[in-house]
Amino acid sequence: MDALKGLTLLLLCQSAGEALARLLGLPLPGPVLGLLLMAALLQWAPVRGPVEAAATPLLQHLSLLFVPVGVGVIAHLGLITQYGARMALALALSTWIGLAVTALVLQKLWPRDDAPAADGEAAA
Repeated sequence: MDALKGLTLLLLCQSAGEALARLLGLPLPGPVLGLLLMAALLQWAPVRGPVEAAATPLLQHLSLLFVPVGVGVIAHLGLITQYGARMALALALSTWIGLAVTALVLQKLWPRDDAPAADGEAAA
C-alpha cells in the first residue's frame, strides 16, 4: 500500500509541476518543477517511506525504460544511416565547444594565486 501512496505522490508532484509551469508561464519544464517540489516534500519524514517504497521497484526495472529508445533507433535506422555521421559530428563539436566555453569561463572566474605576497610574508 505504501508503494501505491508513493507512486501517487510522485505523479501528483509531476502534475503539480506541469500545472505551475503552464499556469505561471515559467520557462522551466513541468517535471523539473515537480522534482523540486518532491525534493522539498522529501524533507518531511512521512513522505519518505512511501516514496522509497515506490522508487525502489522503479529503479530496479529502470533498464526497461530504454526499450522505447531502442525501438525508435531500429524503426528509424534509415535516417540514422543517412544522417548518423552528421549527427555524431554535431554532437562531438557541441560537446567540445561546451567544454571549451566552460573552461574559459572557469579560468576567468577562478581566483589567481599569482598576486604579490603581502609585506613580511615569503612567497612560496
